[in-house]
Amino acid sequence: MGVRDERGEQTAVARKPSTDPARRGELETLEKPKVERPPLYEVLLHNDDYTTQEFVIYVLEKFFHHDAETARQIMLHVHTKGIGVAGVFPFDTAETKVHLVTEFSREHEMPLRCSLRKES
Repeated sequence: MGVRDERGEQTAVARKPSTDPARRGELETLEKPKVERPPLYEVLLHNDDYTTQEFVIYVLEKFFHHDAETARQIMLHVHTKGIGVAGVFPFDTAETKVHLVTEFSREHEMPLRCSLRKES
């Protein structure tokens, strides 16, 4: 990239000369800042006495894109242990999934509870 002079012609941008005599005339490389991965959050499904197992499997397939067998295994885990991980996502995605599952459950008159927690 360059700069345009008063006549509109492009000229090279002047760089500070290197203080190291051996590197004089070389281009310097800018170091990229190191970016950390965002923390991940588990989306949890909670067992209750009213939500049907078929509904939980459907939710796992629809919102978390699990295949039928994986969805069934997660549903059974939730059913026997009381809570289970539906998926692990960055915060914004996890929060959205919790909202969508809760809203979908209420629309279908199911009390399925969905929450999130920071992955340990």
